[in-house]
Parts: sequence; C-alpha cells; structure tokens
Amino acid sequence: MKVAVYPGTFDPVTNGHLDIIRRAAELFDEVVIGVLHNSAKTPLFSVEERVKILEKATQDIPGIKVVSFSGLAVDFAKQCNAKVIVRGLRAVTDFEYELQMAQTNRIMAPTIDTTFLTTSLEYAYLSSTTVKEVARFDGDISKFVPEFVADEIHKKMKK
Repeated sequence: MKVAVYPGTFDPVTNGHLDIIRRAAELFDEVVIGVLHNSAKTPLFSVEERVKILEKATQDIPGIKVVSFSGLAVDFAKQCNAKVIVRGLRAVTDFEYELQMAQTNRIMAPTIDTTFLTTSLEYAYLSSTTVKEVARFDGDISKFVPEFVADEIHKKMKK
C-alpha cells in the first residue's frame, strides 16, 4: 500500500488544499492529512476543530485519513509508515522554502521522499491567511473555501 502524508496547519482548509488532497488521493492508496498543532501560533480554529472540518470536507474522497500531530513532518510520516510527504506549490517562493525542507527531510529520513503538486491555476493566489483577512473585513470568501467552512469562519470571527 502506498501511503503519503499531507501535513499542514489548514487554518482554515481552502479549496486549494482540497485540490491537492483530491489529486494526491488519485496517486496514493492512502493519504493521511496531518493537522499540525503548533504551539508557537495562535490559530483561528483549534486542532480538534480543524480535524473535524477536514474530515467533513474530505468525506467524499476515498483513502483519506485525518489526524493531528505535533513536531516534525518527517517524524509524522514515519509514524504513519508513509514513504512520501505531499506538498503543494503555488509560486516560486513556495518552491524555495519547500525544496529546502524536502532536502532537510531527506537527510533526516533517506527513505521518505517529497512529492510536489503544483496548485491548479484557479487557486494559485489562495492561502489560509488571505481567507482569514478577507473574512475579517466581511468580504466574500465563498470562492475560497467550501460553504460550510465559510460558515464556520464567520461564526469564529463574530466571537
């Protein structure tokens, strides 16, 4: 069985993330979405909320498992018995950072590769940060995230 992990913060999950997840699911038997718990950041959604949102957003995609993790993505991949870490690339700036991480991971775990999937053009501009910023100013985020995610974001922003 070919297992891959797709680690990230997913705060919130965007249509760009879901595009990468769908495409990765076609390449691998199982894709474990790793929702990062990073104590250095203050996310909009808790880890538990992000896991639940991702489970709902990916319920129609076969071979997907959603779990939380903390620490290094390469260690998470080992725990999942994955041989591949999936990363999405939007632009050249993403590539420089992701290449450095992939090379570091390769030194730390020579049996784990990184696969880069370029984001579909319709989502190349999209980031979780952009979604949150637009939502903070009551902008329309319906083209950036699934409808139920937009509802969850608006509920959080009103608190």
